[in-house]
Amino acid sequence: MSSRRKKCKRQILKFGQNVVRFITGTLSSDTVAEEQEQAAQRHRPETIDCLLAQTHFTKRELQILYRGFKNECPNGLVNEDTFKNIYSNFFPHGDSSNYAHFLFRAFDRNQTGFVNFEDFSLGLSALLRGPVEEKLTWVFNLYDINNDGCISKEEMLDIMKAIYDMMGTSLNPRLSEDTARQHTEIFFQKMDKNQNGVITIDEFIECCQKEDNIVKSMYIFENAI
Repeated sequence: MSSRRKKCKRQILKFGQNVVRFITGTLSSDTVAEEQEQAAQRHRPETIDCLLAQTHFTKRELQILYRGFKNECPNGLVNEDTFKNIYSNFFPHGDSSNYAHFLFRAFDRNQTGFVNFEDFSLGLSALLRGPVEEKLTWVFNLYDINNDGCISKEEMLDIMKAIYDMMGTSLNPRLSEDTARQHTEIFFQKMDKNQNGVITIDEFIECCQKEDNIVKSMYIFENAI
């Protein structure tokens, strides 16, 4: 691997770590002030102002995110391989590649094969700051792999297996594919109210909102990517 590519990967990893630190509130006030000052010199005001109206972030937060995104991704685009490399560092005890693939598709709103800053900030806004229904809508779109407006049992199983693979040895005992199928069957039957073999977004949101544990779990996204 060339030194240039190594440097790029180190910068991307640093960016991912800084985003996590920012989200979890572990960036120091000095770091925030420095990032804010530098971001003010580099961000595009028209983009920030537009996203300010579309997201739940403050202007300062968007400036910090934009500066970091552009600093580590100068061309303004992140491809799936880079996304997978970043995500693998957050889950070193398992195989996160499949889940990262599905997550990347959820961020890539227009299915272009790249995630730009608008995709990135809108996705983070929904997951980290959005009300419960907005979070659930984003999660529904993650499960709706083929983007047909419904979740099939196969789609739910694919996501469930990807999550178990990602957790890997951090789960003790490690969950098997049979366990994933059993859990999928339970969740699917509960959500498929009219028993037509698919889950609509209305069924998904209605069912999840009735479950206190699911609603509470939505707030986990406030402290993680």
